[in-house]
Amino acid sequence: MSDDAEDPRETEHHPRRRTDLVGHQAAEETLIRQWASGRMHHAWLLAGPRGIGKATLAYRVARFLLSFPGPRATAERTGLFVPAEAPVAHRIAARGHADLITLERAYDAKAERLKSEIAVDDVRRASAFFSRTAGEGGWRICIVDAAEDLNTESANALLKILEEPPARSLFVLVSHQAGRLLPTIRSRCLRLDLAPLSQADTISVVGPMADQSGEEVERAVRLSQGSPGRALELLNSQGAKYFDLLRQIMSRSQNLDLAAKISIADGLQGRDMAEDFMVFTELLLTFVADLARRAAIAGEGAALARAHEEIGHSLRLANALNLDRRQTILDALTVLGSAKAA
Repeated sequence: MSDDAEDPRETEHHPRRRTDLVGHQAAEETLIRQWASGRMHHAWLLAGPRGIGKATLAYRVARFLLSFPGPRATAERTGLFVPAEAPVAHRIAARGHADLITLERAYDAKAERLKSEIAVDDVRRASAFFSRTAGEGGWRICIVDAAEDLNTESANALLKILEEPPARSLFVLVSHQAGRLLPTIRSRCLRLDLAPLSQADTISVVGPMADQSGEEVERAVRLSQGSPGRALELLNSQGAKYFDLLRQIMSRSQNLDLAAKISIADGLQGRDMAEDFMVFTELLLTFVADLARRAAIAGEGAALARAHEEIGHSLRLANALNLDRRQTILDALTVLGSAKAA
């Protein structure tokens, strides 16, 4: 893995550095009850949609167990919180704790992108990790984020460790699509399903991390369906920036000139812009729907309602058939312009 400056995941808000957790109280209570009983299961599967806090909970568990290596120390505790100032939290944040290992897709600095899967060599590194005595005499913990990124070979290598876990070892598997995991891996884990957050909780997570206006944050939160991670993607992607450009143009004029449409369409057509294209089109559809609803109140929403239906159909077709994104955007903006002018 490259150093923190190169890896785009390494921000101050990385789950490894976040000591607060919003929502998921029931899951946290389940984990602390298991630990306090002295019979902590060796493998847990945290399942649910992407970006809702599963990895944050995984690191929260790691900080707690590495801070309190025995149930007696936790008898009076009702949560897994460990303050960011604690020595264990500092070492985990810096990837410097000898008894914690993370399996995740490596960052390829030369190609400037994440690798497509977790390689078997990474899992072999974990096997060597568990063959050693715990550096601080307590637990050895492995976080897999995300488990569906394991390829066939690396998944089978992990399964071998799960089948014969060393004493005082803990595996926390984060999964956005648990159905994709090997059934044999799932069968060795206790599964905790985490639900999306409420809109209020999502805003409480996203708000302090966002530089955008309250209106933009609320829009992203509505689209995120309870996923703070998704809301931040919506706010910070190039797709969101192109959408904001569209809104600015339309706030000044009812018409979208050809140069503006071409500028937006050209910006979203690159090979590496697939996710930004999806973000832009999600925002565009929501925007057209909002325009249609407001116009309908005034008895004038028929043209925009038809535009929403036509644009939605065009986008679904483009995604299904992998059609040219540039032309798809040009067509959608032309339909919107015509509906606004009607």
